[in-house]
Amino acid sequence: KLMNETLIYEVRGPIAVLTLNRPDKLNAINTDMLDAINQAMDDAEDNHDVRAIVLKAAGKSFSAGFDLDDEVWDTEDDADMRAALEDDFYTIMRFWDSPKPTVAIVQGHCLGGAMEMALACDVTLASENAKFGEPETSIASGVVALLLPWLTGPKLAKELLLTGNINIPSQRIYEMGLINQVVKESDLDEAGMEMAETIATNDRLSVEITKRAINRTMEIGGMREGLLDALEADILLETSENEEGKEFYKLLKEKGIKAAKEWRKETIKKTSS
Repeated sequence: KLMNETLIYEVRGPIAVLTLNRPDKLNAINTDMLDAINQAMDDAEDNHDVRAIVLKAAGKSFSAGFDLDDEVWDTEDDADMRAALEDDFYTIMRFWDSPKPTVAIVQGHCLGGAMEMALACDVTLASENAKFGEPETSIASGVVALLLPWLTGPKLAKELLLTGNINIPSQRIYEMGLINQVVKESDLDEAGMEMAETIATNDRLSVEITKRAINRTMEIGGMREGLLDALEADILLETSENEEGKEFYKLLKEKGIKAAKEWRKETIKKTSS
């Protein structure tokens, strides 16, 4: 067990298990958790005995995404904002880029940056009651790791991202080709560990080379360039003067998300009547 209290790290035989551990905050990802994930991934990748990596979460939900209360977002400095968003992006992409196979086990809500992290894993299993969504457009924010169009196609990516719906059932996400299996909640943990163990019993080098070859196929198609371009667009959004977004965030901080969304609805009603 290393890192800090936001993450539990264990090595069980050939499997390294990272458990997001802020259940009282719906495992919202803050700076401490990002640091811990990076440390844990370093450890798992450096440990020769580890042949697969599992990402899971404590409590009822996988994660609500990046923590809006993290003081990292309070900065007025563009360079600091860029650094924070790049940190988010590269941490998510560690699961895609890792030379070792990665398996995500998802229960409850899996939203925003956490959904991107679960999708960046090589194989993703979710419980029947899991709910997915990326609400960025509804909270005047941008998508850090725009994996969706590469993994499901532009029509479904647009539906997911432009509606900001955060209650998409795991079965629908499975039908979009974004996850591998939908499992009874009581069987979820076992099924995820079994998947990791099955992969871990295969030839280490064959697994690594095959994972890299599949990733390269996507990247030859322009995926990496597209992701970096989308990250720049997100940085631009988060550092530009967006009047509607500014007012929204002010209300979000003062009165909470419901009040902020209500304000936007009312404003739209007024201006369109």
